[in-house]
Amino acid sequence: MRSFTTPAALAARIAGFGVDTITFAGPLEAKLAAARQAGFQQIMLAARDIVGHPQGIEAAIAAVRASGLRVTGFQVLRDFEGLSGHLHDYKVDIAKQMIGMARDLGAKVLLACSSTSQHATGEREAQVRDLRKLAMLALPHGLRVAYEALSWGRHVSAVDEAWSLVEEADYPNLGLGVDSYHIFATGTPLTALENVDPDKIFLVQLADFMWQETRTSQERIETARHFRVFPGEGVHSQALATLVRHLDAMGYRGDYSFEVFNDDYQQLPLAFVAGRAHASALWLAEEVLRRGVPLPGAPRRVR
Repeated sequence: MRSFTTPAALAARIAGFGVDTITFAGPLEAKLAAARQAGFQQIMLAARDIVGHPQGIEAAIAAVRASGLRVTGFQVLRDFEGLSGHLHDYKVDIAKQMIGMARDLGAKVLLACSSTSQHATGEREAQVRDLRKLAMLALPHGLRVAYEALSWGRHVSAVDEAWSLVEEADYPNLGLGVDSYHIFATGTPLTALENVDPDKIFLVQLADFMWQETRTSQERIETARHFRVFPGEGVHSQALATLVRHLDAMGYRGDYSFEVFNDDYQQLPLAFVAGRAHASALWLAEEVLRRGVPLPGAPRRVR
């Protein structure tokens, strides 16, 4: 057998790519095993998979550690910035719990999404102050905070808007989360990344979808939560390949995680879904980033 076809060689080729537990159906241990058996070395953990474990959080943490998978990050803290009074105090308590779980799981990144709350102010000073405070809470635990713009965010809905706040907050463990879905859903041009420091991109999440555009915030939400597909499976494959190449050319060398909310995949065998994720990772590694020699018979999705 040639060296480039060995499981170790395949695993090395997709080492920078991982999957998210939200993509798979079933118990946590089965999700972890499916990712591992498909050749992935890392996993993005969703809080609901941890707190929903039938034997409790400690058993979930033990399962993650026993899997041998590196934890890409932990998600997701929502609606943190821009609140005041008792709402702010409430969210600080939530953030502390999320940070503690992320630390115990061995995660290095906590994902925080831009606020969608009707009670959140768009006052820039308050947003910057709150993001800095979140980073300060995470810092003693060795965590970085990746702030991501939701395409239906109330005041921050594009990646350049998120970066502007991160840059002004100017805290060492506060950085940017880039999500291809939200970039495509808002039609954000790649020029929005022009001024972003690649060292401050802490996480890149990748997914595609099956139609050209989402016309309303509600359509964006429905598509994001139910109809995402893996990179290379949707109609934005060329744009996604261009985005990944652009990030690579910028100097980004961090992780890529597949965040694929898909109702169909929730009804299918884990091995089948994990196999599709693996095919996407190979496509990105071999044909998009040109890492290594394409394997005989490997999917050829985009030229």
